[in-house]
Amino acid sequence: MKEAVLDRPKKKVLTYEDYLRLEDERRYELINGRLEEMPAPSFEHQVISRDLEFLLWEYVRKRRIGQVVDAPFDVVLSEMVVVQPDIVFISDENLKNVKNGRLFGSPDLVVEVVSPTSYVRDRYEKFSLYERYGVKEYWIVYPELKAIEVWCLKDGKYVLHSIAAGNGEVESCVLKGFKVKVEEVMK
Repeated sequence: MKEAVLDRPKKKVLTYEDYLRLEDERRYELINGRLEEMPAPSFEHQVISRDLEFLLWEYVRKRRIGQVVDAPFDVVLSEMVVVQPDIVFISDENLKNVKNGRLFGSPDLVVEVVSPTSYVRDRYEKFSLYERYGVKEYWIVYPELKAIEVWCLKDGKYVLHSIAAGNGEVESCVLKGFKVKVEEVMK
């Protein structure tokens, strides 16, 4: 299914330069040259994203190991792939890749909070893109299931590192010791 979604026909192939020339205020991602409009997130999505970002930022800030930002923030993975993950962690080592307010290259960790309209994009398209472009860790948050998956890159492929639902806990592979109880971010 991944390939079918990633390679579906395109009306017009766009590049990062085309993306920069967009003149409206809507949010878009550029997926393999295909412009994808992103609807406004729900209240629940924003609350979950904020709470998770706060926990992540608190951990990163105390250790002074990088930066955490939230959407909308352009992550330019290639000339034809620009994404706006819900939450992005960039290690100090990779902060040199932030230029003109955008990250050029792979962040160390990304989080996507899935909504009913974003399931295919987050679980299959972005999963494949993040894996292909070397994002070390990918968290997928499922509000309707009250569950979180943590995928870690091993030998160029994502391996499920941690999964939890309800009152369980997930753990990062990139940020040693960083753990989140599902109930802390999804009540």
